[in-house]
Amino acid sequence: MKPTEQTTESRELVLTRLIDAPPEKLYRAWTEPALLKQWFCPKPWTVAAAELDVRAGGTSIIVMRSPDGQEFPNQGIYLEVVPNERLVFTDAYTSAWEPFAKPFMTGIITFTPEGGKTRYSARVFHWSPEDRKAHEEMGFHEGWGKATDQLAELVTSVWAG
Repeated sequence: MKPTEQTTESRELVLTRLIDAPPEKLYRAWTEPALLKQWFCPKPWTVAAAELDVRAGGTSIIVMRSPDGQEFPNQGIYLEVVPNERLVFTDAYTSAWEPFAKPFMTGIITFTPEGGKTRYSARVFHWSPEDRKAHEEMGFHEGWGKATDQLAELVTSVWAG
């Protein structure tokens, strides 16, 4: 089959790392607002606010702040939550299953134990190949890569709890 605009590959971006920490620490860093605020945005960006209702159907609001102080709220819904294993979320809906005017992506974060470490995978599916391309051009690999480096630093050296 020839790839078409409807294939998964034409709409997906992926980042995978082996991180020297157990899945539980990575899961906590994704699901506890105080921890998420420490790593989620590539510096010098910051997280101005994070509200996370981590359960299927629960909402999340993460407000990213640029170095010049401009704020970018990101709202979404958790579709699936498997503690210490998997988080699935989308911006297709906001609170109470209200459709978002311009859905952009669905994210699948997995934490797989591997030899005392964790295989961390972030898969992002976009609504169209054009959305995927726009996300890649916005710096998906660089931005999500830096944020993942910050996540790894938090769970391996800075945060011991």
